[in-house]
Amino acid sequence: MQTQTAKPWYREPWPWYLMSGPFIVVVAALITAWIAYSTSDGLVTDDYYKQGLVVDRTLARSQEAARLGLEVRARFTAEGVDLGLSAAADSNFVPPKVLTLTLSHPTRAGLDQTVTLNEMNARYAGKIRLPASGHWLVLVEDEAKTWRLMGNVLLPTSGDTVIGGREPADIRSH
Repeated sequence: MQTQTAKPWYREPWPWYLMSGPFIVVVAALITAWIAYSTSDGLVTDDYYKQGLVVDRTLARSQEAARLGLEVRARFTAEGVDLGLSAAADSNFVPPKVLTLTLSHPTRAGLDQTVTLNEMNARYAGKIRLPASGHWLVLVEDEAKTWRLMGNVLLPTSGDTVIGGREPADIRSH
């Protein structure tokens, strides 16, 4: 009969194998903590209260456009953009001489364009590079930034894009 001498625990492979899992987790946690500490979280802001006030003003501008019953009919062509602005008959709205149109892509900020549109014969026109096909956000606002209209357009389009109009709450049935 042979007798085996017991080896110390650190000479056995199983303890090391069982300890490797928790060791890997600890190393991964340290790396994650270092990444979290050393990088900036772009979604969190220090002046959240001020940004909240800006959102309130933006919503108020959209509500002002709805109160006036503003409607934009925009036509996008290879030459530029041409749009008409109308208001509800009872709003006492005076059309501005200059509008700002911003065409922005929901996911690619590098393709965004802003153009100043000057009034000519009750219409507004300006040069814009017709962007790639797809879904685009359209923002139209006056130069004084008292109102704004925002909508969507799927380019290329052959007809007019209508943004705004009276709110359903303003339409009364008899």
